[in-house]
Amino acid sequence: MNDAQLLRYSRHILLDELGDLGQQQLLDSHAVVIGAGGLGCSAALFLAASGVGHITLVDHDEVDLTNLQRQIAHTTERIGQAKVTSAQQAMWALNPGIQVTALRQKADAALLDQLLPGSQVVLDCSDNFQTRHLLNSACVQHRVPLVSGAVIRLDGQLTTYDARQSDSPCYACVFPPDQAPEEISCATMGVLAPLVGVIGSLQAAEALKLLTGLGSSLVGRLQMLDGRSLAWTEMRLRRQATCTVCAADKRS
Repeated sequence: MNDAQLLRYSRHILLDELGDLGQQQLLDSHAVVIGAGGLGCSAALFLAASGVGHITLVDHDEVDLTNLQRQIAHTTERIGQAKVTSAQQAMWALNPGIQVTALRQKADAALLDQLLPGSQVVLDCSDNFQTRHLLNSACVQHRVPLVSGAVIRLDGQLTTYDARQSDSPCYACVFPPDQAPEEISCATMGVLAPLVGVIGSLQAAEALKLLTGLGSSLVGRLQMLDGRSLAWTEMRLRRQATCTVCAADKRS
């Protein structure tokens, strides 16, 4: 790190659990963020501020007026612009010393097969079950930890799936593809704006922990936030022997 980086990241370096070695690990890391909406905006901005050296954003959509209630990387002036480009500008304004790759496209199997081998963590900030299951399958295949967040109305969820661990469930263990609930969205159900910021920023925190080995991860624990009372509850998750995605997965 140069002098400017030492000053920029000094509050991280002061942490005994992180220090200059941990900060250098972040600078050397590649994180993939799927979705540049409410969750993705908050997560991506904190990853950028924290000094994750390479961040790839994937989203096919463009900024709309209705997004601005909660998608804090975007601005009124950037309505109509690709979300990944808008978020990229916000991240560079915050930290010009990092690499931000903006991909305006839907996440598909071919793209994930290209991105995941060169990444150390994936953040699922998407808003539909099809993408979540696609991400899960790719992360299991490539042994990349997946930090999963979701928010609808006044409820949030957060957990981590890590195929590097023999006892880790995957997304399909918890939400089997053949039992997918009816798709719902903020456009029809609404969402309390700060909750996506809470969950998105915690996704970033979990990613930083995974990248540096700080603390313990959320593997096997689903955190649920009730925005009405701001109360957290935790559900224990187990790997399912009959899972269609990870049951045949050979882990050391």
